Amino acid sequence: MSGYLLGVDIGGTKCALVLATINGELLRREVLNTNTSQPPMETLKQLAALARERFSPDHLTSLRAIGISCGGPLDSARGLVLSPPNLPGWDAVPVTRFFSNLFGVPAALQNDANAGALAEWRFGAGKGSRNMVFLTFGTGLGAGLILNGQLYSGTNDLAGELGHIRLADSGPLAFGKHGSFEGFCSGAGIRLLGQAAVREAWQHNQGPAWCRTEAELATLTTQQLAQHACAGDALALKVFAESGKRLGQGLSMVIDLLNPEYIVIGSVFARCESFIAPAAHAVIAREALPGAAAVCRVVPAALGEQIGDYAAVGVAQLALSSADKHATTSKPACTASSVWPLA
Repeated sequence: MSGYLLGVDIGGTKCALVLATINGELLRREVLNTNTSQPPMETLKQLAALARERFSPDHLTSLRAIGISCGGPLDSARGLVLSPPNLPGWDAVPVTRFFSNLFGVPAALQNDANAGALAEWRFGAGKGSRNMVFLTFGTGLGAGLILNGQLYSGTNDLAGELGHIRLADSGPLAFGKHGSFEGFCSGAGIRLLGQAAVREAWQHNQGPAWCRTEAELATLTTQQLAQHACAGDALALKVFAESGKRLGQGLSMVIDLLNPEYIVIGSVFARCESFIAPAAHAVIAREALPGAAAVCRVVPAALGEQIGDYAAVGVAQLALSSADKHATTSKPACTASSVWPLA
């Protein structure tokens, strides 16, 4: 199949444009710094101008579909971005209509967790599977679900909000809940776990040499904790083990509920797997149904820093497959259905 795909990755600090082949081979990438003080339509117009300036006319006139990845909340069926926390003022912005009308090709929108799931399923660690769960494990915790070879987003794009599940009565605050999955298993959550562990150590006059003052504690980062864990620091290793324990608790429920072949986990987990995974696997072995756990592999995401690029391209492939299905069946390509065909 000839032609090209355009991926648009919209973020709070930068946006990326990615040109790819139909099969997902990345050809070129351009970046635009996001100016959240200007109207969102100005940003979209700047992205369109950047595409026309940097990509050849032959590529743009041969576009087959456009995929847009953006942090939620959003309405994928109507192609609307709905005021994400990192994009103030982006309220009911019709991003798919803008790009589809501009380039005359179908466009689709998905949140970054769903788009990341498509990326790892199409091109990464979950390639070849039929049932896969992708966890972001970045600043926050969200999930994208591939079930029976289809992206599942729920009734109104809220499937996969695993971070909201409460795992304990107390613990780091995230998603408005103490002890939430996101509170234990995210970059922000691990930082809070680390701060709590240091305070507890201070009470017993056993504080680590690398954090002696309130000022040092206030600026403690997850990256610093990982560096101390790499050096064998007992407190830092304990913090990551606690995150791993809670990860195993949450994944046991996912395994029992969805029976996936792969659980692919990105960002912090992918960088700190050796500190987090052992505790997680121990809990899964104890808590999950043995038959379901036996067929499920928990693995780090494979695409690294390129996952955002592949995510947007994966959404473009989704738009193309939906349009092709519409052409062959004469049924609406985009409905309120929560399941998107990917064949």
